[in-house]
This record gives sequence, structure tokens and C-alpha cells, in this order.
Amino acid sequence: MTIAPHSPRFDQLSVALASRIDQPLLGQLTQKLQAPILQEFCQNMQPRLEKKQAIALDGDISAAAQILAHLYQTPIADASILVAITEEAKPRLLLTRRATHLNSHAGEVSCAGGKFEIGDGNNVVTALREACEETALPPSRVKIIGQLPPQLSKSGLSVRPIVALIDPDLVLVPELGEIARIFWADFTALIHQPVEEYRIRYPIQGATTTLVTPSFVIDGETVWGLTGRVIASLLEVGFDRKLDWYYRLDPKIPNR
Repeated sequence: MTIAPHSPRFDQLSVALASRIDQPLLGQLTQKLQAPILQEFCQNMQPRLEKKQAIALDGDISAAAQILAHLYQTPIADASILVAITEEAKPRLLLTRRATHLNSHAGEVSCAGGKFEIGDGNNVVTALREACEETALPPSRVKIIGQLPPQLSKSGLSVRPIVALIDPDLVLVPELGEIARIFWADFTALIHQPVEEYRIRYPIQGATTTLVTPSFVIDGETVWGLTGRVIASLLEVGFDRKLDWYYRLDPKIPNR
């Protein structure tokens, strides 16, 4: 099988375990993402392991191997994105604004990522390869912590968010053919940040209508759509914050 340019080898990927993370919020998020995987593995292995061994797996090298194995066995999505958070005392979430000349999602805020290519082999490599191509983020400076439930894009593609920690001192460079801007969200503030209603003109069945949807306003950018839903999913899984992420017609503005 041909390996796509910039694709890291899957067996060289690094995993950050919750027990090794000092920052409390990042540790909590990692634990919430990894606990179901490790619990399932322990249950499956229970007949062959003593109880103490099973309990200790989450702090062991074998725990990282099981997390990677779980990600490898996850069905391949049409596209994958990297939900990258800096590993530091005041974490930041990596976001990009797409170039305005693109055919899809032009000018919208997104996480780095893109479509699966045959040489990738799995969703994690897709997310890392695309993040490298779009922002020059080296895969060797990324530590995987888990994944979020898949989302469906407005074009009908299944999108798998891969959550990872990255070094805080990275110098990232936007690939101007795709990315107009790289910016960051204060992760601690984002956990409790209120959402704001956003109105967007949108074509539906040959007419243009106005949709109302929640959004986050981050560093002057409006984060809505799939990226907003991914952030909402991250906050629900990691911090039990449930947001009603809706799309409804604005009755005040007539269709055209």
C-alpha cells in the first residue's frame, strides 16, 4: 500500500495517558476519552488477567497500545479533523479560518483536517497528515488522547474528530491555498463560554433562507456549523456541559 506524503507511520504515533498529564482540565478530558476504551479492554481480558493487572493497565505501556488499537479499528470516516490542544498550564485550542476562494466551507472556521486518502490507513493518520499539510504541524509533536463521535458535514460527509495534545511552542504556518488564518481559543474559558445565536443566509431547496444556530465567538471569529458541533461534543464528553445545538429557520426574515 502506498503511503501518502507526510503521513506518519501508525506504529510511531504517541499517546498521552491521563495519569501522566499534570494540567487538571487536560487530565480530566483525557480520562473521560480513554476510560471507556480501557474498561472495555479490561473486561475482555479479565479471564486472562489478575484483577490488579487489569486495574493497572491504564498507567502502563499496554494502555497506550490498546488506545491506538481501538482507534485503528474504528471504521474509516470520509474525513478526519485534528482537535489539537496545547499541553501547558493555560491550554489553547487550535483553530483555522479557511480561505475564501475554496469551493466548500469557504471563509468558515474549522479544525485542521480533510478527506481520507487510501494511503492513510486510518482516521488518525488522515487528521495528522492534513494538519501537517495545512499548518505545518509536525506529527512527531502530537500526542493522541482519543476521539469524539463522528459528525456529518453539510455536504453529507462523515467526519471523525481526533483529539490530541501538542507542544505549546510550535511555530505553525498556514498553507495559503487552503488556510487564511491560524488562531487559538483559550481552552479554560471555552469550557464555560456562553454561546451566541448566529444568523446565516443559506440555500435550501432552491430558495435562500436565514438559519439561526448557536455559535462561539473566539478571537473575533464566529465558530458555528460542524466546528461548533465538534467543540460542543468535546465539552459534553470531557466536562459534562450539554449544549442544545440546533438549526432553525428565522421567522423574522422571509425566504427569497
